[in-house]
Amino acid sequence: MGVAAVGAQAAGGGKITINGEIVDATCTVTGEGGAADFAVNLPKVSKADLAAKDDVAGATPFTLTLTNCPTGKMVYPFFQFGSNTLANGHLKNATGTATNVDVQLLDTAGTAIDVSKTSGAQGATPMATDATGAVNLVYGARYIATGAATSGTVVTDVTYTMTYQ
Repeated sequence: MGVAAVGAQAAGGGKITINGEIVDATCTVTGEGGAADFAVNLPKVSKADLAAKDDVAGATPFTLTLTNCPTGKMVYPFFQFGSNTLANGHLKNATGTATNVDVQLLDTAGTAIDVSKTSGAQGATPMATDATGAVNLVYGARYIATGAATSGTVVTDVTYTMTYQ
């Protein structure tokens, strides 16, 4: 009788370095209506306004109010990649009934934010907190056509966190 030896083979290994930072304080964030979770209600627009790919309509501003931040820090939102994020940086119409329409987020200058990118690369404009540790960040959302839009509802969402340097 022979005994067969079954041995485990090891492959090469390496080192994982984990970096982090403990900060003095985090900011208190409120949006429209005074809560961190809030809705942005885009206006009703005609499907004629979104008749061709890349037509945009319904730009609507919203404000993220930060308080209790470290003073003089640069802050900006990071819109997290999630199930509604498309490769082109738009937010898909996740549960609405309109077709051929996405939602774009806009920075403080009205330029489209690419939600598919990492923090700091999305195009969100950093703003400095004032001497009291506060700042108001005005961003926006709008419809963008991916083709001739059809009538119906548009519903999407995105999660955000605040980053400061």
